[in-house]
Parts: sequence; C-alpha cells; structure tokens
Amino acid sequence: MTGNGAGVVRADEEFVELRPLLFSIAYRMLGSITEAEDVVQDAFLRWRGATEEVAEVDSAKSYLAATVTRLAIDHLRRATTRRETYIGPWLPEPLVAGTEDDVAEQAEMADSLSMAFLVLLESLKPVERAVFLLREVFEYDYAEIAEIVGKSEPNTRQLFVRARRRIEAGTPRFEPSSEERDELAQRFFAACTDGDMDGLLELLAADSVAVGDGGGKVYAAREPIHGAQRVATFLVRLFDQGRRIGARLELTRVNGQPGALAYDREGLLLTVLSLDVVDGRIQAVRSVANPDKLGHLGPISMYGRRDPAE
Repeated sequence: MTGNGAGVVRADEEFVELRPLLFSIAYRMLGSITEAEDVVQDAFLRWRGATEEVAEVDSAKSYLAATVTRLAIDHLRRATTRRETYIGPWLPEPLVAGTEDDVAEQAEMADSLSMAFLVLLESLKPVERAVFLLREVFEYDYAEIAEIVGKSEPNTRQLFVRARRRIEAGTPRFEPSSEERDELAQRFFAACTDGDMDGLLELLAADSVAVGDGGGKVYAAREPIHGAQRVATFLVRLFDQGRRIGARLELTRVNGQPGALAYDREGLLLTVLSLDVVDGRIQAVRSVANPDKLGHLGPISMYGRRDPAE
C-alpha cells in the first residue's frame, strides 16, 4: 500500500470492512458505546497516518485490532478512579437491537455481549480482560495476543487461564433457545405491566436479583435487590409508578438478551431493561437509567432526575 490517494482510499475501505470487529472488541473492553466509538475512531486516524507514512502495512486487521485493544487498555487504566467512585451499581451502556453496528444480532456472540458477561469482565484487570476477550471471544492465537498486549507467550497463557477461571465461575447458563428466552420475557413484562405478583413469582428464580444503574443522576436503588419476593414487590411498585406517568414498554433485544425500552407519555426514553433467563426462570433484571448512558438511543426523559445538590 502506498501513501498516494489510491492507497488512502484502500485504507479507508479496509477500515470500513473491519469496523464491526473493532467496535466489538472496544465495546466488550469498555462497556461503553460512546467510548468504544471514540477508541475505534482514534485507531482509524492512526491507521490513516501509518498508511500515509510507510510504503506498506502488512495487515490492516492485525494493526487495527492491536491498536484498538491497546487504546482500550489505556482508557481502562485511566478510568479506574472514575469506576471506583461511581454512584450505585455500574452497568454497561445498553446495546439495543437496531442500533449502529447491531452486534447483538450476531446470535453466535450474543452471550458475550450480555450485561451479565460485561459486568463479570469488570473483575479483570485491563490486560487480563484483553487477553481473555481476544482468546475466548475472538479466537486469536496466543502469539498474536502476546504481541498485542506486550507480554511473553507463556505469560499470556497464564493470564488467560487465570481470567477464564474467574469468569467461568460467574457466567450464567443462558437458555440455548432465543425463542424460549423471548417467550418468557413476554410473559414477564406482561406480569410487570399488569401488576401480577403471583405471575412474577412464578417466573422469577428464587435467587433472582434486580440491579438499577442511575449513576446518581436519576433515582434508582443504590444496592441490588435480592430474592424473588423482594424483586417482585419492587417491580410491582416500579411499574405501578410507570402507569401513573403514562409509561409504555417496547420489547426488544438488549445486549443480545431479551429486554425492553421504557418511554414516558411524551415518547422520551426512561430506562432500558435487560433480562437474564436461566433454567427457565428470570435470573436477573437490569435497568440502565443513567441518562449519560442512553443518549445514543434518542431523547431522554427528565422524569426521576435527582437534584445535583442531593
């Protein structure tokens, strides 16, 4: 590849072809659509610079994937303090079916996009996370990964084994059939909408959990709610409040799992709900209401906003 106009055009074409892969890596690393897009764009600018300055870049895929991974590692290291001081539970920015890149529609990779999986990744250090994702999800060989993260191959293998052990201990066993998950989700959201306590208790796992991410910007539970009875009671109250303000649900897929978008009566987004379905029951209900994490989905409702002085 040369640094002339034709070379630049080819570089741009290669980037467009690889962009879904690059976004997939960056989003799983960062749990943020906005930050992932920034990292991918930064990698593109570096790619353009490299193709203009040197006669040939051996592999666009290798160069760009390595650049995105290293940028994401650096970003995570800088964001450590911000994550540690986050108000309430932290959840990823929701990736909703039909949004840009629509990665969640790739069924074979949907489980590695789930809220549960991305939250588990938070337990890994940045380099461990990169090694685990590149090997387990994207099937890179150890030699490639070692070069990307700047470790020896034996050390890279050790990092992967350690990370996989930690992740596997907490990975949910999702229903194999997306149709089964969707059917259960429809019944669940219908019970929520109707305030059907018995119906919810029938659908919720005994050790189910509800987690809300308001980020201190909107009112949300500061701690996860555990147990079917407590979760059902919470949901009945929450949806009763929603009825009073004219809220409505739009069922969709969120991070590859069943979910819903909740809108106020003006059609402004209130929150994004995601479900984990395990062994025929709802294992987890996650709600992302932090407006900073919803801007990519359209106009956000002002309902439930906290006073910054509180």
